[in-house]
Amino acid sequence: MKIRAHIFVMGKVQGVFFRSGTRDKALELGIAGWVRNLDDGQVEAVFEGEKENVEKIVEWCRRGPQYAQVEKVEVVPEDYKAEFKGFTVRYS
Repeated sequence: MKIRAHIFVMGKVQGVFFRSGTRDKALELGIAGWVRNLDDGQVEAVFEGEKENVEKIVEWCRRGPQYAQVEKVEVVPEDYKAEFKGFTVRYS
């Protein structure tokens, strides 16, 4: 079953390779979507893929890369749309 999750990651998550680490993990798991930094210091991402793999990447985001200090991850389930061809880092 394919699902979609829209997440917001709070803590020390910018300047610690969170976006590139998320992209690498998404590509490893076959997840489609995107990740970006927000002006308020959060990281936002949308993941689409097999339920098991989306759950794995959300769990990875709860830890993040080596130098991240994740305080909270808000997960908003959304309807699966199959709108992405791959996984990208957004810069806006």
